[in-house]
Amino acid sequence: MQLVLRERRNLREVLVASLSMSVLQILPPFLTMAAIDRVMTHHTLSTLALISLMLVLVTGYETLLGYARREIVEVMSTRLDARINVHVFRRLLALPVEFFERTPTGETTHKISQIFKIRDFLTGKLVSTILDVFTLLILLPFLFWMSTALAWMVLAASFCIGLTVLWFLPAIRQVYAQLIAAEVKKGSLLVETVHGMRTVKSLAIEETRKQEWDERVAESGHARLAAGRIANWAQTVTTPLERFVDRGVLMCGAYIVLVAPAGTTGITTGSLIAFMMLGGRVASPLIGLAKLTQDIEEVRTSISQVSEVLNHPTETAATRGGLRPKFSGQITFDDVSFRYPGSQALALNRVNFSIPAGTMLGLVGRSGSGKSTIARLLQGINRDYSGRLKIDGSDLREINLTHLRRSFGVVMQDNFLFRGTVRENIIAGRPGLTLDDVVQAARMSGAEEFIERLPHGYETWIEEGSANLSGGQRQRLAIARALIVNPRLLILDEATSALDPESEALVNANLLRIAKDRTMVIVSHRLSSLVDCDQILVMDKGAAIDVGPHDELLERCAIYRQLWQQQNRHSERSRQTQLKSIAAGE
Repeated sequence: MQLVLRERRNLREVLVASLSMSVLQILPPFLTMAAIDRVMTHHTLSTLALISLMLVLVTGYETLLGYARREIVEVMSTRLDARINVHVFRRLLALPVEFFERTPTGETTHKISQIFKIRDFLTGKLVSTILDVFTLLILLPFLFWMSTALAWMVLAASFCIGLTVLWFLPAIRQVYAQLIAAEVKKGSLLVETVHGMRTVKSLAIEETRKQEWDERVAESGHARLAAGRIANWAQTVTTPLERFVDRGVLMCGAYIVLVAPAGTTGITTGSLIAFMMLGGRVASPLIGLAKLTQDIEEVRTSISQVSEVLNHPTETAATRGGLRPKFSGQITFDDVSFRYPGSQALALNRVNFSIPAGTMLGLVGRSGSGKSTIARLLQGINRDYSGRLKIDGSDLREINLTHLRRSFGVVMQDNFLFRGTVRENIIAGRPGLTLDDVVQAARMSGAEEFIERLPHGYETWIEEGSANLSGGQRQRLAIARALIVNPRLLILDEATSALDPESEALVNANLLRIAKDRTMVIVSHRLSSLVDCDQILVMDKGAAIDVGPHDELLERCAIYRQLWQQQNRHSERSRQTQLKSIAAGE
């Protein structure tokens, strides 16, 4: 509504045009009345010609005003549409990552689409009905002046229509809520299927998905049919009342003209025709105002859907305020505990460790031990932890969130590449960088060798979903994208898990060069890739068990030693077999 009120100038212009048209609407009925009562009675052609000329002039002016009103409304709708699109997209970008992790994509997109139904209501039915009410206020006194009895009939019929619509509202509210819920489920399934089409095809579950889609379509169809039937019943009940306004009132007026003694009612044949012409224009806003309550109920359901997304707490305050320090890379966890929303168990349980700037830190542990949670907290994705998490002595929650994330380079296990060229994807975080910067980042990540073999090199187009790249190639491009910003802190969260052995060896060989002059946090389940780390933090069930170099952990940390032996059992057996063969040969 605030966005609509910003268009005050256009609204004033529309109001002026509507009021002018309302005044002009009074003249044709009265001119018609004069033509019937005087011209036809006295057979005065000159008066008929004058009235005809006045009707032509009024019609022309009314046409111009109508065009101006529609043009202004169209401009206002276009401007409002642009404002809504910009506002919604900015609001979505301001939502935290955890919102999108908990809410299905299809559900979010469907709820957002409801805002355009609200827009159509605000710029369509609502505006036109309000403007018609102004017309009603101008015309209604003339109706009572012409015939009090007939005017009360019009008002009574319109009032009955309003009561009928109000009586149907509870049922309308219920069926439309069911319809929206069914549409949300259907939209979620569609988006999920499109996004996961590779998995659908690989598992050959097309038939299962078809069956589920048929169920969603049937559920949506039943809900839509129920909503249509309720609306149909409401329309059926109100139709006789609407017809009474434009037909029954005419019959009653004709009866009054015929039965009442001449001159006692103040209504003539001409005035009756004029009354019906004005009555139709008065009844239409009254009926529209009554039915507006039904439209409001539908829009209210849409508003509740949209508000679940747009009213969710955003990260705006954290991205605008806060400290913007120059980072060196010292990281300190001081008694940090964290629990995911809706979970009873602690993901992190009083974690304590500290590493100086320039440290290469490895994070290891069994699945669910809290490794990736530490990486999420460092990026500010989750900020509702207890304890103190500091970077270079500054509490992370006091640091500007945008500044924090731009200071981090992050490579995850499953990275998203945008539609565009290889070069555009690598410089996504720094659009102004040159091709030399792109080549340097690609070389450090080990991506240069395969990029040069692509059809158009760095200008090769990446399709949606990166279908024309292998998993290892996508991962190396993601590493290059993280490195090109030259971050002081770099997080690799299972970044090499999707790489083939050759690519992983290439990246691992560059790790020391990549880690120069920056702090690195490497989350990995492959301990062999962390051997060269300065410090390795061992996690278990959300707690920090031990931290130290690889050799020391092998001696003193039972969990780390067990993980190492599990992953290197095959190589250890091979080494023992070789030793036995050598001994046997001797």
